[in-house]
Amino acid sequence: MDAEPMSAARTVYSDSRDGYSSPLSGRYASARMQAIWSPRRKYESWRRIWLALAEAQRELGLPISAEQIEALRSAQAMTEEDFRRADDHERRLRHDIMAHVHALGDAAPIARGIIHLGATSQDINCNTEIPLLREALDLTRAKLARVIDALAIFARRHRDRACLGFTHYQPAQPTTVGKRAANWASDLALCLERMEFTRDSLRLRGVKGATGTQASFLGLFAGDADKVAKLEAAVARSLGWPEDRVLIATGQTYPRVIDAFVVCDLAAAAAALHKVLGDIRLLCNHKELDEPFEEDQIGSSAMPYKRNPMRCERGV
Repeated sequence: MDAEPMSAARTVYSDSRDGYSSPLSGRYASARMQAIWSPRRKYESWRRIWLALAEAQRELGLPISAEQIEALRSAQAMTEEDFRRADDHERRLRHDIMAHVHALGDAAPIARGIIHLGATSQDINCNTEIPLLREALDLTRAKLARVIDALAIFARRHRDRACLGFTHYQPAQPTTVGKRAANWASDLALCLERMEFTRDSLRLRGVKGATGTQASFLGLFAGDADKVAKLEAAVARSLGWPEDRVLIATGQTYPRVIDAFVVCDLAAAAAALHKVLGDIRLLCNHKELDEPFEEDQIGSSAMPYKRNPMRCERGV
């Protein structure tokens, strides 16, 4: 039996209704978060790094002309034709970074020979992912801070409203609605503090070449290590990172423990939010709290009078 053509396996549907889309994106992620992790942001970040690298190499004496730099600068925004060309190149080359090297060369032919000079794929990919992680954490931190602020306002408003506290979901001792909300806010504040530490600890990979040795850049600069250090610092500055926020030593990629730190912080925040939403959901059964219920909202297809805590359920 003949194998399915490779092109068929890579069919891209122009209409999202004909292809799978993760609900984590379309249903739950904000438009701003989707934009941060969009293909356009990623690929335009790649082009920004290639421009920064070429500019720094020219400043340090490599034979790169002002016209080549200007051609790269003029091709920073990805057009639909750029996306199409990159897809065509990737089907042929089976390599995403090199497909976009060729696509950028198509858009800036005069600069074709100096794109990605001395670089390895992770000089481009890792130096894109770390800034995107930072931007995504900034967005998450801002949203978390707004939740904490809203809970603080709610806690003050209801600080004297008595209610029954529970342990093991069994009646325990009196508390107040405001105290319960203050507990929720306190948990989230701890998560925000951890998230801010991780965000501020992020380091750019820098331009270190294959396996992180910088051998390719040393070759370009005839063994001049000082110029290689200046190259890395200049690229970092162009990307908005001070040179003291660049990793000193790394391998082919940035250390994946960084991903683990971010995931742990997000998991902690998710656990705290799960507690908040789970409590509200249970209290809805007691009719101590209720979610907002919109004018045309239907609680159930068979029992429209119901007020299901669907926001909490979606959140958990």
